Parts: sequence; C-alpha cells; structure tokens
Amino acid sequence: MPNVMIRKEADGALSCYIAKKDLEEAIVAIEFDEPERWGGEIELADGTSYYIEPLAGEPKLPMTMRARRA
Repeated sequence: MPNVMIRKEADGALSCYIAKKDLEEAIVAIEFDEPERWGGEIELADGTSYYIEPLAGEPKLPMTMRARRA
C-alpha cells in the first residue's frame, strides 16, 4: 500500500501525490465527500483508482495517508 498525499489546490480541486510512483494527478471522483464522511474510492485523472479508509469527517488538507489499488 503506497503512501499518498491529498491536497487542495488554489482553485479548490483535489490532487493526489503517490510517493512510490512519483506521480501527481488530479482527483476526478471521490466516493464519500460529505462533512460527516470523507474518503473511500478515489479516481485519478489518468483512470487509476485507489481506496482510502473513510474518515469520520473532512480532513484538514494536505494530509498523508495509506491507500490501496481499487
């Protein structure tokens, strides 16, 4: 499971940096994006999907977490 860093860009869009691959891509879809639940399956602009354990609320970004291929 790679470490990923999720951050919010200046325009409000989310991006994901995957350290193991030295890859940064925009997040185009996220399964749970609500104030009370955040995370789940995320889809990157290049078509790959990762799964992040859902959190109890929207995190303060940037944040580094573990993800696995979906």
